[in-house]
Order: sequence, then structure tokens, then C-alpha cells
Amino acid sequence: MARMLSTDPAAAIAPESLMARVYYEDTDAAGVVYYANYWRFCERGRTEWLRRQGFDQQQLMDDTGIAFVVRRVTGEYLRPARLDDTLQILTSVSTLKRASLSFSQKILRDAELLFEATVSVACLDTKRNRAVAIPDTIRKTLTPGQPG
Repeated sequence: MARMLSTDPAAAIAPESLMARVYYEDTDAAGVVYYANYWRFCERGRTEWLRRQGFDQQQLMDDTGIAFVVRRVTGEYLRPARLDDTLQILTSVSTLKRASLSFSQKILRDAELLFEATVSVACLDTKRNRAVAIPDTIRKTLTPGQPG
């Protein structure tokens, strides 16, 4: 049986969510979302999550010389998404460390959970190509469990 999340209409447009439509380019020969494309949806969710916190990734690189780079991903494919589905991508911080953080991400169609992932990212000094502490200006906005 598929896992379901809240059916409350207000929850479907919660501030931590990003809506995305499945286009033909996202699907495979069987007409379902190609497995690797779930990670593309997750990337968009994390990017928009950071943007809602007030941090544009290109601006971060330009102003501070840091970038958040993916260092580990785990995911579970539960149900297929199909052409023209509208997906909801939920993103929240699950773990916060000195130089890294982990995001919990879920992809839903209506209230049905299709995919869930944990994505760990490191804070990287782009000039030295080394992990560095997450700047305090960013850290203070990152609370584990906090939705976007």
C-alpha cells in the first residue's frame, strides 16, 4: 500500500514545497519518470529552499566564495510519476553540522508519496576546494526540521 501524507489542501501548498510538472523529457520509454530525474527534482527543491532562506547560490559563490556541493545521496523509489503529473517537492533540513548539512526530501503526487531522499551537502571554499564551516549568517537560518 502506498504511503500517504496529509490531504489537507493547505498542506499541499505549504511554504516548504515546490511544485513541478512532469514533461516528456523527464520520462523514459515506459512513460514514467526516468529514475535519475528524481534527483533533478530534488536539486530544484534544495535550490528553491535556499532561495526562500534568502540565499541565491550564484550570489553566495560570487560574494563569499562558497558553494554547497552534494557529497552523499540516498533515495527510495516508492511509486512511479508519469507524464503531465504535478509533483510536490518537500524539502527540510534534517541534520546540521559545522561544515555540512543534510536535507530530507519527499516527492509527492497529490498526497501520495512517490520518492524520498536524504541529500548531504558540504560547504566548500571554491578557491581552495576544501570544506569550510558554514558561515554564521547562513547557519542561523538553518534549523533541523525547519521547512522552507
